[in-house]
Parts: sequence; structure tokens; C-alpha cells
Amino acid sequence: MDREAAPAKQPLLFFLLIYVLSVPFWVWGEAPLPLPVNLPTSALSFVTPLLAALILTYWRGGLADVGALLRRAFDFRKIKNVAWLAPALLLIPAIYLAAYLLMHLAQRELPVPDVPLLMVPVFFLLYLVTAVCEELGWMGYAVDPLQERRGALTAAILLGVVWELWHLIPHLQQGLAADWIAWQSLYSIGLRVLIVWVYNNTGRSVFAAILVHTMDNVSWSLFPNFGSHYDPLFTAVVTWVTTAAVVLLWGAQTLARFRYGRLQASR
Repeated sequence: MDREAAPAKQPLLFFLLIYVLSVPFWVWGEAPLPLPVNLPTSALSFVTPLLAALILTYWRGGLADVGALLRRAFDFRKIKNVAWLAPALLLIPAIYLAAYLLMHLAQRELPVPDVPLLMVPVFFLLYLVTAVCEELGWMGYAVDPLQERRGALTAAILLGVVWELWHLIPHLQQGLAADWIAWQSLYSIGLRVLIVWVYNNTGRSVFAAILVHTMDNVSWSLFPNFGSHYDPLFTAVVTWVTTAAVVLLWGAQTLARFRYGRLQASR
């Protein structure tokens, strides 16, 4: 097909392509991965957002555009205000800590945390690779055309729904209960809003989005012992309280116009 005739970016086609590419992983991926956390082999479908984005990017612009997309994984120079690295790295662990404390208040039975400290950098590097593959697709390819048409909040929620539906079959292959999946879905949609919030406030840095995604997976794997007692009900509640505050303060249209900053600038 003539590349000049192809639309610049097609989120719907991107989503469909991800699902098609994921089918082999879903069909043959029910066996557990050799990891201390409970993940089926179908979790290896993390490569499909990147593959879909690369295919569609090459279709439109050839190798030059493919190279530009891949370089976005390390576009940290876009982050003019380095203070935004704090929420990129620490917001999600703080949410998990708050969820852990809520579980204590709810008198849930929790073991003493017992994860070797050396596993933390191992998890970080492992999940950094998976987050690069996913976020080059979700944020590097799909989010901008969505939010330019529908606004940042709506785009983030739509992307979160597609993202969580993509996880549905691996969740079922893990043997997870329906209520667990429902709460995890709510959490994931809220998390995607927070990822878009950080992305928009860091000059649309995919690298910043990758950090948020990485820290989510690291936090889950350490909750408190390789995810043994993770309960998405609590993380969903804390995440949506946080998300509501973000939308209230930064606005739904862009998630990047801090209300009090505008008030101070007008004085």
C-alpha cells in the first residue's frame, strides 16, 4: 500500500492489531512462567503493543519513523521539570503502601514482608523491558491522536479499557476470581489516567510513562511477598481517590493545566 495514502496514526487499527498479534500467546500461554510471581506464559504478549506500533509506523513512514518511535523510549530530555520524576517513580509505590495500610486497618491477614532486597533491581530491570515494549505502543503511538480528538481524560479512560481487556485472558488463565478481575480492571483504568497525567506534564515523555508502568509492576511484585496478598480492591480505591484529585487540580481536557498555577500567574 502507498504510504502516502495511509493515515498518520490509526488507534483503532492499532488496538485490533494488538489483539490479533496476541492470539498465539493466549492460545499457547496458559502454563506459568518460571518466576516467583504468578504469571502465565501469555504474559509474554507484552511485545505486541510494540510490534503493532512498529508495523503501523513503518507502513506510514518507513524506517525513519520507526527509528523515531524507538528513540522515544529514552526521551528523558523532554522532561524540563525534573520534579516530575518524583511522581513517575514514587506515586505508584505510595499508592500500594496506602493500600497495604488500608488492608491492615481492615484487619486483613498479611504476612511480614520478606522479599530479598536484591530482587528489587532485578524486578526493576525485568519490568523496564516489558514497560518499554508496552508504552512505545500505548503512549508512543496511540494516546496522542486519541487525546487530540477527545481530550486527555477521555483518551486515558478509553486506553485504560482497551489495555485491561487485553489483560483479560491472562487474568483468566491465572485462575483469578471475577471480583478480583473487576477491581483490577478499575485499578488499571485509573492507573492509565495517572500515566497520561505524568506523560502530559513531562512534555509527552514516553520515558516518564515507562517509569510509572515499571514501578507499578515492581510494587505489585513486592506486595508484600511476590504479590502473594495483593488485593486490587484496595489499590483501586486509593488510585481513584488520587485520580479524582488529579482531574480536579489539573483539569480533564489536558491533565496538564494546574488550576492554582493559573491563579497565581494571574495575580
